[in-house]
Amino acid sequence: MTFGEIYGHRKAIAILKGLISKERIAHAYLFYGMEGVGKRTIAAVFARALNCTAGDPPCDDCASCRRAEHQNHPDIVTVSEEGPLIKIATVKELLAQMKFRPREGRMRVFIVPEADRMNAAAANALLKTLEEPSAGNILLLTSARPHALPMTILSRCQHLRFSPLPRAEVARFLQEKKSVTPDAAAILAASSGGSIGKALEMNRTDYLTLRNAILDQLASDDSVDPIGRLAFAAHFGTEREDILERLLILKTCYRDALILRETKDREKLIFQDRSEAIRVIAGRLSGHALLHNIAAIEAATGAIDRNANKTLTLETMLIKCI
Repeated sequence: MTFGEIYGHRKAIAILKGLISKERIAHAYLFYGMEGVGKRTIAAVFARALNCTAGDPPCDDCASCRRAEHQNHPDIVTVSEEGPLIKIATVKELLAQMKFRPREGRMRVFIVPEADRMNAAAANALLKTLEEPSAGNILLLTSARPHALPMTILSRCQHLRFSPLPRAEVARFLQEKKSVTPDAAAILAASSGGSIGKALEMNRTDYLTLRNAILDQLASDDSVDPIGRLAFAAHFGTEREDILERLLILKTCYRDALILRETKDREKLIFQDRSEAIRVIAGRLSGHALLHNIAAIEAATGAIDRNANKTLTLETMLIKCI
């Protein structure tokens, strides 16, 4: 893959290409932005470009690029670890490799996806290398939660922010790479919040079925019945990821209703294809009530993220909603 094949992020790519052409490469970078926006993909292309032998890297044709494409380049290492944390043993293995100069390429590049998953011991071990970088070695950290990284690590990296992609870019990717129909691509792109990764997760039949069921529930008379709300909580499932997905859909419904109520502009809606249901919700609730509900959902999302009791959290949230 080349920089030209990446969807969006023209500014970030221009910065990286400028660094390569001027040979002003720092020893450590932090690529940060929302999940699924393309940080890891661009880190991999940047690593490939740093070792490419062509004049306009990466070329995808030289021996170095071909080895990187097949993921067997000795000087491009991606750290991977199963489980929720990156442990000190993994970082120590990385540090051991960084004692040596590149084997074949100009630089040895170590990519650490989701660097905020490092536990305290792993982060402290990595800090020493950032303080005393070894020649010819570069660290590329990626994170959707840079605030979770120690300030000592943040201060020793060059930062590059990756913004959410425009809807049109996400829709274009879905149509060109995944053969999604234009109508479905538009819905998924609007729902993704600018994340191709999120759009790919939602590119399944049951997502739209689920979204429509939640919208229909909110637009129905049952939405104001406390017993009906408790029954609604049972449809959120028991798995953390399923619950978080449903909470995001619910928050988006209320967000759209607030936007429609205040601006009357259908084009600003995320769920534009269900504008009639959104209109019903907006007509039933005041702006204050919609803001109250959004805040309740955000509080529940944070609680689920912190491993609170799922059933109690959902039932409490739905009772609080107006």
